[in-house]
Parts: sequence; C-alpha cells; structure tokens
Amino acid sequence: MLSIEHFYIVLALFLFFAGGSNLREGRYAHAAFWSMLGVLFATGKLVLTASKAGNPLPSQLAGAAVIVLALLATRMRREHIAEAPEDQRRASALRLGHRLFVPALLIPAITVLIVLFGKYIVIFGTPLFGEGSITLIGLALACVLAALAAVVVTRERPIRAASEGRRLLDTMGWAALLPLVLATLGGVFAASGVGDAVASIVSAVIPADSRVACVLAYGLGMVVFTMIMGNAFAAFPVMTAGIGLPLLIQQHGAEPAILGALGMLTGYCGTLMTPMAANFNLVPAALLELDDPNAVIRVQIATAVPLLAVNLLLMYWLAFK
Repeated sequence: MLSIEHFYIVLALFLFFAGGSNLREGRYAHAAFWSMLGVLFATGKLVLTASKAGNPLPSQLAGAAVIVLALLATRMRREHIAEAPEDQRRASALRLGHRLFVPALLIPAITVLIVLFGKYIVIFGTPLFGEGSITLIGLALACVLAALAAVVVTRERPIRAASEGRRLLDTMGWAALLPLVLATLGGVFAASGVGDAVASIVSAVIPADSRVACVLAYGLGMVVFTMIMGNAFAAFPVMTAGIGLPLLIQQHGAEPAILGALGMLTGYCGTLMTPMAANFNLVPAALLELDDPNAVIRVQIATAVPLLAVNLLLMYWLAFK
C-alpha cells in the first residue's frame, strides 16, 4: 500500500544526496540545510505519533530544527553549479526531439488518472493507495515515474537524474521551501482565529449591508493577503472565513462555488505581484540568472491589474442569484 509517507522517505533520501554533494564541495551551509530538511521529512510521522501520544519533545526538536533552517538560510548564497556545455546540450536536444516532453507530460497525465481511478486499484484485496490525499500521492508517484521515464528517454545513468535535481535545488536555494512554509502559515492563521479578527475589522470599517463594499473587501483582501503570504491557498481560508462566508454568503446570499472559484482567481492576481510567491516570481529569475530579481513581477503587473478588475466585476455579476 502506497502512502504519502513512502514518498517523504524518497524525498528525504534525495535531500541527503544533495547535502552530501554540497559537503564534498565545501558548501557547508547548503549541506547542513538540505540534510536537516531531509531529517525532518524522514522523521515527520514519528514526530506526529509521539505528539499524539503526549510526548512533546520530538515536536519541540522539530521546531528547533526549523529555526536552525531559518538561520542557515541566511548563509546560503546562489552560486553557479557546472552543467554540461551548451553545445552538448543542444546536440542532445536535437537528437531527442519532442521525446524530451514525454517525462514532463507524464506528470499531469498520471496524476489525473490516479485521482480518477486510483481508488479502484486493489491488489490481493488491499487498495494500492493508502491514507492521505489521493491527489498528493498521485502527484508524487507521477514525479517518480517521470524521472524514470527521463532516464529511459535520455539513456543517462539514474544518478544523473539525482545530480541534475540537486543542481536545480541548489540554484533555487532556500526559496524552494517558501510555498510549503507559506501554505502552512495560512493554516496557522486560520486555526488561530485570524479570520474572525478580519471579520470584526471589516465589519467595523465598511458598510456590511453594501454588497459592492463586501465584494471589494473580499477581492482586494484576497489580493493583499496573497501578496503577504505568497500563496492564494494560504489567503483563502482566512479571507473566506472572515468576509466570504459571514458577509457575502450568509448575509448577501452569494453562491459559494462561484464565489470561491473567483475568490481564488482574484488571489492569484496577488501572486503575480509579490516576491513572496518565490516559486513563480523569484525562482524563474534565478534560473534565468536575470540581473533584476523582480523582473518577472514587473512584467506580470500589466496582466494582474486588469485581471483583478475583471474578476471583481465577474464576482459581483455571477455570484449572486
């Protein structure tokens, strides 16, 4: 039975490989960062089990490790890591042609198939996919299979996949963790009652009986919170609990599905305009070695602002019966 924990172990092994590679090259902060992160992924289930059993020490140690990661991140510097010469890469691309796209296309294809049909796959009376999000398990399995497919297509040694993955990871640096951290932050905000606080502030500031004011507060709030947290998924529970549910849905009768879909899309306008969305905005600039780290954001603002205006109009027009 496959569970997400199996893929966490695979990820931990990859992080240990990245840590060992950096250690051999004398990049000690990088080595410590990836190795400690690998330990966290490898021991996550043990920490959770101990916490449920009433033993807080493993959780406290994990929290201390996160603080150490933050300190190590300040010592990490983006450096060029050698790769194959350009003429060699061009020759390889011409030789492989469109087959190069096969591994990348396998990821969404396999993920969708597992989401749709994974629950029906049973081996000797046992479901193949165990507890946890079937989407996340499917995505993890798809990535592993895509890596194997890349090895077959390129006829490279399997260690090359790990080496290139490690090169990409070190190019991104600590920013590779930002989506995970920011999504977690959204859950923390929602659990700590930030949504209720937002609802109180908004009700005191705007006329709650005005549908237009509530739509603007919800839409612009999604944008602002997304820009702060870098992730619309992190902003969504906070703004929906604070404005969307009590004011727009319960008070003004908005359709939840339409409001939620347009609310998320509105939040993505904030994603286009913030460096906190590192995986979308900072990582491409780093990979392309642009002189201006905010170059991607500057280009995207021209799309984000008109899209925001259209989303607000659609929300007001479509979400209410």
